Amino acid sequence: AMLDPDSGLSLTIARIVQRLQASSLHSQLERPPRLFVSLHKPEIKLESLKEDIKEFLKTSGWEKKLQNAVYSELNVFPSPCHPAAPPEHMKEPLAYMRKAQGSWEKRILKSLNSMCTELSIPLAQKRPVSEQKELLNKWNEMGTDEPDLSLFRPVYAPKDFLEVLMNLRNPNYDSGEQPSFRTHLGLIQVPLKVKDIPELKEDFSELGLTTGQLGIDDSAQVPPEFFENEHVRVGQKVLAEQDSAAAQQYVRQGCPTALRADLWALILNISNQPEDILYYEQLKSNVIQHDLLVDSLIYKDVKLTASNDDYYFVFEDYLYQVLLCFSRDTSVLEHFTYSSATPPKSYIRGKLGMEEYAVFYPPNGKINYNSFILPVAPLCFLYHEPPKLYQIFREMYVRFFFRLHSISSHPSGIVSLCLLFETLLQTHLPQLFYHLREIGAQPLRISFKWMVRAFSGYLATDQLLLLWDRILGYNSLEILAVLAAAVFAFRAVNLMEVTSLAAAE
Repeated sequence: AMLDPDSGLSLTIARIVQRLQASSLHSQLERPPRLFVSLHKPEIKLESLKEDIKEFLKTSGWEKKLQNAVYSELNVFPSPCHPAAPPEHMKEPLAYMRKAQGSWEKRILKSLNSMCTELSIPLAQKRPVSEQKELLNKWNEMGTDEPDLSLFRPVYAPKDFLEVLMNLRNPNYDSGEQPSFRTHLGLIQVPLKVKDIPELKEDFSELGLTTGQLGIDDSAQVPPEFFENEHVRVGQKVLAEQDSAAAQQYVRQGCPTALRADLWALILNISNQPEDILYYEQLKSNVIQHDLLVDSLIYKDVKLTASNDDYYFVFEDYLYQVLLCFSRDTSVLEHFTYSSATPPKSYIRGKLGMEEYAVFYPPNGKINYNSFILPVAPLCFLYHEPPKLYQIFREMYVRFFFRLHSISSHPSGIVSLCLLFETLLQTHLPQLFYHLREIGAQPLRISFKWMVRAFSGYLATDQLLLLWDRILGYNSLEILAVLAAAVFAFRAVNLMEVTSLAAAE
């Protein structure tokens, strides 16, 4: 209703139609034999053909599939800009943010290239046949391999990224003009609009105290039949209906453990079709044939992170498989149309600077950094077939997690989350905020790594999955900043006593 019928809505429809035509759904729809067999029956009249097709789509379940596909598109892609806006506006409307993201990317690429030179290892090379066979044989137990990774260093760590965000400034803005912003005493100094408590209350209304929440209201004090049994019953009904929008609404109150894997797949519109499994196998064969420098970074990351984690070390092999395949997945490049980031390019050897020999490197356009694996690990509890685990992770990444690693003005982007966290804390716990700032323990220095990793590695898995239910339910990462501020509020009394950053940590 809010869209201008001439521009916004028609642009959106055109884009969705175009994207659905390129999807596997379209090719499946072109061959539903039952429809055409039934159309040859004498009782089918041409006058009612349109209605008959609609009826067929309903009864065969195709209507739901199409609805879910459209809903998925609307959830992922931003609404189209004004037709006259340049294409980079779809990526990021603020020029200074685009510029900062660009120089951050250059820095990462430089770090990667200098590692190449130091270790004299190419960015990519074909594996010898013997090595290909060996890798294929141990595909399910890569964790047992102990390559020497001492020379590889992480491309960057969260604290490097935080430094960059702290130095962001809007060049067109004199902070002396507006007293309201000058009083922001946090580390983030860019004037973005973030929500205040009344707006958050409205947006996250299902998290109000009057609504039942799984993970709280099924505790010992409340007889479980009051809330839990009813909630499970509704969840089963939502699954039977196979409606993505209903599932998204439902998980805002938390998912019953037994239904979570199926509900998340429904929200993300992932059905694990034969062509999806085939696609995964193609990625796997690419991993086996080619050795990329980023593979060593993935190995090192998994070794440092998962092997030392009580929860996740059992999933080591899954983590290798998913991340190695992800680095080869060119379909991930598509999300760069609505991400402020740009995929890094590299040149085929001996062709430096010649555009026609430029290739995206790695093929998915994402250079791994320290603890990249953390968002994959919790998903291993839910999905046990690698192709499905892989699809869910990729979808979570291109919908949500990429926003935590790129500089943008998006409400779910890491800059907005940092600012939202600092604003909530400064507004509602000013004494605590001043105290921590005075002792050199700026709260964001502590909470940044929680948010940038979506709390993975900081919360017990069952709690983490309840938090991610809400990310999916609200199609937003803002809840991460609210939780980070809540943790400080919860610990406020103890924090008022500390006198150093280490003690606050």
